[in-house]
Amino acid sequence: MRYRFVPIAAAAALGAVLTAPAAAADPPAPPGATEAAEHLAALIVAEEGSMTGYSRQKFPHWTTVSGTCNTRETVLKRDGENVRTDAQCAAVEGEWTSPYDGARWTKASDLDIDHMVPLAQAWRSGADRWTTERRRRFANDLDSSQLWTVTDNVNQAKGDKDPARWKPPLTSFYCTYARSWIDVKHRYGLTVDQAEKDALGELLRTC
Repeated sequence: MRYRFVPIAAAAALGAVLTAPAAAADPPAPPGATEAAEHLAALIVAEEGSMTGYSRQKFPHWTTVSGTCNTRETVLKRDGENVRTDAQCAAVEGEWTSPYDGARWTKASDLDIDHMVPLAQAWRSGADRWTTERRRRFANDLDSSQLWTVTDNVNQAKGDKDPARWKPPLTSFYCTYARSWIDVKHRYGLTVDQAEKDALGELLRTC
């Protein structure tokens, strides 16, 4: 059974220093459907590049945000309900709902922080020419809808696929998924291939 609460008393017995619970929040909202369609039309269409030279280490993450909290821990706190953390900023209690599949979790270990536009996908779409600093900002971007708390095995099924090859199981998320994907590609000047662009257009029609 993967659903489990960590009682406050039990955490305290283990020496955890707990913060006050935090209310759930969403990642920064992407532009609406009309603006997203305009951004999609403006994206450069090009065949994806190769994976030559790619490494996740070329996108440094998770970096420190504040104190002992890194990007992953910050997103877990942002996206969860009643999240409590220990002195190392690790989430020891909370509730999270994955927007990709609607599943609800009470253990942070059951969750991944997904890059809306995966790192390898970005590499094939132009990030191979970026500086390491720009790739670091992309991989830790808290100012756009790039980072999402999602069910780990759903994220693993997504891998580095674009919307022509993978869509969230929850169809009610299609609109937000497309708007977020387009926003990230637009912000960072990344290309799309034709199948990807067509799929994004179909997803936008669900808005």
